[in-house]
Amino acid sequence: VLTAGHSGSALPCALGLARAKAIRGDRSWTVAVIGDGSFTNGMVYETLNSCTQKDLRLIVVLNDNEMSISKNVGGMPNYFTKLRNSKRYFNFKRILQSVFGAIPFIGHGIVMGCYHIKEFFKRLLLHTNFFENMGLYYMGPVDGNDEKKMELLLREAKTKNGCSLIHMMTVKGKGYAPAEENPCLWHAPGKFNKETGDLIKSADDGRLKYQDVFGKTLVELAEKNQAIVGITAAMPTGCSMTFMQERFPKRTFDVGISEGHAVTFSGGLAKDGARPFCCIYSTFLQRGFDEIIHDVAIQNLPVTFCIDRAGIVGEDGVTHHGQFDLAYLREIPNMTIASPLDEHALRNLMFTAQNGDHGPFAIRYPRGKCEHTDWQSEMQEISIGKGRMLKDGNDIAVLSLGPIGNDAARAIDAAEKDGISAAHYDMVFLKPLDEELVKDVATKFKHIITVEDGCITGGLGTAVMECVNKNGLQSIVHRVGIPDRFVKQGTVAQLYKQCGMDSESIKELIISLAGDSKK
Repeated sequence: VLTAGHSGSALPCALGLARAKAIRGDRSWTVAVIGDGSFTNGMVYETLNSCTQKDLRLIVVLNDNEMSISKNVGGMPNYFTKLRNSKRYFNFKRILQSVFGAIPFIGHGIVMGCYHIKEFFKRLLLHTNFFENMGLYYMGPVDGNDEKKMELLLREAKTKNGCSLIHMMTVKGKGYAPAEENPCLWHAPGKFNKETGDLIKSADDGRLKYQDVFGKTLVELAEKNQAIVGITAAMPTGCSMTFMQERFPKRTFDVGISEGHAVTFSGGLAKDGARPFCCIYSTFLQRGFDEIIHDVAIQNLPVTFCIDRAGIVGEDGVTHHGQFDLAYLREIPNMTIASPLDEHALRNLMFTAQNGDHGPFAIRYPRGKCEHTDWQSEMQEISIGKGRMLKDGNDIAVLSLGPIGNDAARAIDAAEKDGISAAHYDMVFLKPLDEELVKDVATKFKHIITVEDGCITGGLGTAVMECVNKNGLQSIVHRVGIPDRFVKQGTVAQLYKQCGMDSESIKELIISLAGDSKK
């Protein structure tokens, strides 16, 4: 079993499996099932280019439902539309298969004979398609919900030399009317009543999600700044780029599941004077790491990366936690990296990013709801690379980055009831780090606790330790964050507790270290 969470990996992985079997003389077949949305990912085409050998025992099943999470966009989905049969022709085929297939003994032979005759004349009279030009044996389109026909085509594929591709058409949500009618919503609906289809929503406490604050704020900024454009990689709904898409359709670009392309495309826009806001989930931005370096950072282009789902994301599990962005972005020259304490700070960071003469600017925020109901604060520009003191104290200092700072604040309040006086600083920026603030804190306190919703290797804690060591200071830095391991599935609260990042764990750490400070 292979764990995968990023689209487009099925085909290259299957090719590797097929090649490994061939090397050891295993004659069994490998089957890769890949959705049409994944065909917007460049890795798929790189793999197709290596699927031309005649000894390859690989079958590719293209599941074409015209959807990824949102509606598919771009040239390949349009091409699939041309390949699909008309509804009338599709129904006619079904009728013929039903009639002939019911004939005892010879029905199956007649159906397959008709299929081969159709394929012969199609190849004789029509141009070959993209897949055939790549060297694959193409079959379809076929009704993917017709199990008998799919079984026949799979058997047919095993008679061919080399790689075959079966193009099957399916309906996303097939068999459940609410999901068929609204496949985007029902991609991940959460809890629902299976009888009525009604979604079971949590109580509305008036707080927006961070993604919605981002989307609405982007529209506000774009209304005043004509240079602003929005870019997303197949996630307009998930990251709330839909607000920008509806208000400024010509200034909003969904590039499909192609994160590397999204980054370089944003760099090209910035090079010609635009102010791109490129919004990608943290885990997916990892696929654009090389492009961030070469096509944005080296040129020092003003691309704003709005990194959604940063940190622990909960039930989506190990492949989707956004735990690495702080560390992998921090090592890139010219990068500005920030994380807001709340939605007001998010708006201020976005306002700041659209202005000024700076290079790439990363703003990371988590999945889930904001801190306040009054999200629409007046935006103001803030000083890049400057933190702020939230609370003064005498026994120990806590330096936090991002919304997890609110958990740290609750821990500090709880520790205060036990007689502990802890200072709290919101760093705001990981890079450039506010070294003056760190030096002042390290001069005053024996123990410093850093708190971040990211891997502790290479993140805020590492940066603070480097600053303390560089300046010859004696403070001991204790890091709270995601440990050096992959985090499994669970609620955010459960996983925070497992990682020692919850308020109770932070409080216990504060109390234990503050006791040592008083000695």
